[in-house]
Amino acid sequence: MVDDIYTRQWIIEHAQDIISNYPEGMTVRQLHYRLVSIGMINDLNHYKRVVGAMTKARWDGIVSMQSFVDRERSMYGSTEAEEKDVDNEIENGKSAIESWMTAYFLDRWSNQDKFVEVWIEKKALQGVFERPCRRMNVALAPCKGYPSITFINKARHRFEDAIDKGKEVVILYFGDYDPSGADIPRSLEDNLNRMGVDVTLIHCALNQKQIQELGLPGVPPKRNDTRTNGWSGGDVVELDAVEPRLLAEMCSKAIEEHFSRSRYNELNEREAEERKIYQDALKEYVNSIGDEEDD
Repeated sequence: MVDDIYTRQWIIEHAQDIISNYPEGMTVRQLHYRLVSIGMINDLNHYKRVVGAMTKARWDGIVSMQSFVDRERSMYGSTEAEEKDVDNEIENGKSAIESWMTAYFLDRWSNQDKFVEVWIEKKALQGVFERPCRRMNVALAPCKGYPSITFINKARHRFEDAIDKGKEVVILYFGDYDPSGADIPRSLEDNLNRMGVDVTLIHCALNQKQIQELGLPGVPPKRNDTRTNGWSGGDVVELDAVEPRLLAEMCSKAIEEHFSRSRYNELNEREAEERKIYQDALKEYVNSIGDEEDD
């Protein structure tokens, strides 16, 4: 049997260009889906080839060890063993005081009429969505498939608090175009409704129109997905197949559609006035500390 063209060398050559678009790192599975988007076969055998190729490429120094992240494993806490220099700590203290003098900011969404969160199906895409969410001060919820009742219950408390403040809760959802990815928003909405919380859930991606516009190749839905029998959407496509910069742009655009710039301008004016009051109060307090020591 003649082997296909997707050899270890092919994978390494194409991976280097893809990896350069993920400065904060990516998972090997993400790389697999990006390679699928440019033609590689989407099956377990080819995924294992990607794993093997990237393992060798890292040990050989072709690809940096920092190119990939492991979002399934985390360290907790740290072992503190650094010696400190008192002069450096004094300078750090001065810098901290200077930072506090300018560290008065009003919450970006405090005077908005909407409370927005971004929910994504895959934790592996967290790094792609973090930057636009951080820039717009919006919470990001990686679901890892269907979110647990515990996870949704925590969200319920946030949403109830926002609703009590008179805000409309909006969830911007991004997931795969497949039977489960399309069903997760329905499940999420149903569970929140059962908990007595009314939200506006917008399915931002991935859909058939976007797939056609981007020319993304699809594959048949998984047979082991129990929802495949009721699926009429044709071939499926992973959200990972979308170029990361484009995903980030889609996220930013979706958030902006629910953000009032006129309200934000009003907030900035109020913030400037209150920052002056804040700074004057801190200066007065610092000066009073010196007076107390003299006494």
